[in-house]
Formats: sequence, C-alpha cells, structure tokens
Amino acid sequence: MFTPDEVETFNRDGYIVGRRLADSHLCDRMKTIAQDHLARETPPVEYEADLRYPGAPQSRGAPGGRTVRRLLQACSRDRHFRDWASSGALLIRLRQWLGPQVMLVQAHHNCVMTKHPRFGSLTGWHQDIRYWSFERPELISVWLALGPERENNGGLWLVPGSHLIDFDRARFDDALFIRQDLVSNRKLLERRVPIRLDSGDVLFFHCRLLHAAGRNRSGETKYSAVFTYCRADNRPVASTRSASLPSIALN
Repeated sequence: MFTPDEVETFNRDGYIVGRRLADSHLCDRMKTIAQDHLARETPPVEYEADLRYPGAPQSRGAPGGRTVRRLLQACSRDRHFRDWASSGALLIRLRQWLGPQVMLVQAHHNCVMTKHPRFGSLTGWHQDIRYWSFERPELISVWLALGPERENNGGLWLVPGSHLIDFDRARFDDALFIRQDLVSNRKLLERRVPIRLDSGDVLFFHCRLLHAAGRNRSGETKYSAVFTYCRADNRPVASTRSASLPSIALN
C-alpha cells in the first residue's frame, strides 16, 4: 500500500509514482506482444494520421501514415494486459482512493500507448475528464512504463495540483486543449514537471490533472500500458462514449 504521506502527496499533487511495481519479465512480455500487434496492425488501433496532432502524418496514405498511436482494448488483446490491469499490486493501492469496489473502465485508455521516433505526434496540455462523461470527475489512470520514459522520448509532463482547479471552459480551445495564448494558462504551465519512469514504474494520476507529452527524439519507439479506474457508484453517463463498453468489477 501507499503510505499515508504518499496518499497525501497524491491528494495534493494529483499524481504519484510507484517504482518497479511490475517485474521486468512481465514488461518485456507486454512489449513483445505490443510489437507483434503493431507489426500486424491488429485491430482495434488508433492511427496518428487520424488524430492529426502536431507532427503526425497528414493522412494514412502519406509517409508514416500507417503509424499506430494506440493499440486499443488491451484487456481483450492478451491475458498479460488483463491480468496486470486487475492485479493485486494495483488494486490494493487504488482502493486507498476509490474504496473497496473498484471498476476497470474499458471505454477509456485500456490500451498500449506508443510514441514513435519519426511520426509520433505531440500531445497538447489537457485533462482526460474533458473527454469523458461520468457522474463525478473522480477517476484514476494507471500508466505502466514498459521501458524508459524521459523528456527526449516523449515522456509525460504534468502540472502538480492542477486537478484541484475549476477551469472555465474558455481556457480550452475547440479541441479541449489548454490555450497557451492566455497569460493565466502560461503562468500555470510554468509549474510543469517532467515524469521520468523506468521499466516497471507506474504513474497514478487524477483524471483532472493537466498533462502533455512531447515528440520522441530518440531512436526507439516508447511503449506504455495505460488503464483507468473508478468507484462502482460513479457511473458513466448513458448514451456517451464512456458508456459504450461495460466496466469490469475488480475483486
């Protein structure tokens, strides 16, 4: 379990890192599976070209247009992802914030996130909850690094404490990324910090926390397995994307 001080750190900053919560053999196995599914473009996948974020190919027919950003529905791909996402190492910690009845959300994240050196795009500053629809904005995402994550290969950046801010809609653009033309937003982003992870490290972060990721300037693709969780009584809003797949109750 996290110590009381670590729980308080999460409550204050909106995130915490658990070091080496997954062993190297499991991480290597997950990475090998992901590489195989990438090579075969095993559906469902999300292509960089479809999102059109900065640095992405202009279309699927352009150079790098078949670059996969995310291998979707990880829990249905292979038991290694499903077993990890429901493991005791996670559940015992998630219960410290979400209570005894934890749900694994299949409609959001539930993926292997990749960042390719040439065609991996930049992800602007955003809150995940702005794209999700639940009765309460109280979800936690779990980001497992399957290899080193640093500033030079597209590692995450976070703004500590931003999950506690009630943002006005006008501070975000039409795509729900934070507007950097506003002085208030630029001042807020001065507090940003890089998150440096090694294989097996796990980042827990609140769904309201501002985060972003740069381009991969290294020579190797970066892989991360990412899942999201909520309380059993925090139901998705009917007829929204959040309700498109059933969540899984974890015991």
